[in-house]
Amino acid sequence: MLLSAPLAMAASPRIATLDWTLAETLQALGTPPAAVAQIEAYHDWVGKPRLPDSVIDLGLRTQPNLELLADLDPDRILISPMFANLTPRLSRIAPVENFSLYSPGKNTWKEMRQLTRGVAAVVNRPGAAEQLIDTTEARIRELRQQLPDNIPPLLVVQFMDARHVRVFGDNGLYQAVMKRLGLENAWPGDTNAWGFSLVGLEALANLDARLVVVKPYPAGVRAALEQSGLWQGLKQQSQGEPLVLPPVWSFGALPSAQRFAEQLTTALETADAR
Repeated sequence: MLLSAPLAMAASPRIATLDWTLAETLQALGTPPAAVAQIEAYHDWVGKPRLPDSVIDLGLRTQPNLELLADLDPDRILISPMFANLTPRLSRIAPVENFSLYSPGKNTWKEMRQLTRGVAAVVNRPGAAEQLIDTTEARIRELRQQLPDNIPPLLVVQFMDARHVRVFGDNGLYQAVMKRLGLENAWPGDTNAWGFSLVGLEALANLDARLVVVKPYPAGVRAALEQSGLWQGLKQQSQGEPLVLPPVWSFGALPSAQRFAEQLTTALETADAR
């Protein structure tokens, strides 16, 4: 007999996580975490899927409120390698599971599928994992068909301050999505394990590409850029007005992948229609 949705939810363990990628995946699987670290910052950087108001904020991701976490008595705590140093303390509260993503030399999209299935196994929702994978990939195929013709190579950046950006290339979420959309990444340089390189704005000069800026901007940066001769020059060099996208978690999994595909396609369609 099939379980009704409320009963299926009740059968899922109570999960706490410090990692926003795991939080967005749990939410997309229909099993929101009971607790997440830095919820306000999650909404600033991840954007969507939004977490329910019932989710408890555990404080800083690197220094969670362990007393509060113990009081919540979760069944499992999910982390990524970034928080592995907390495992001894977290494991005194509940069993800890570590999920990795963006391993050098591995296929990013396959890793996102594996992570989705792994998280779904923890919350007893294997069917939801397959549905999330299938709907994400189907939607990106649809979006590829919607894209205008003759799109130049794209240079995707995120500002760290008024003079430095993360520029995204191989081994990252943005590149994995662009590849599935049939878009060319203009960044010729190396990237780190998370698919980006931190560079000064001058490193973007002379690249034949259209700029794509992913929000959020750090405090004061937008105003500073208006006065930056270097940035104004890069805007003039860009093949078309730079595209500015809402926040999309660059270290995310399938929910962020679909969100980036949606936002990028919309921006390119809108720019083409002008």
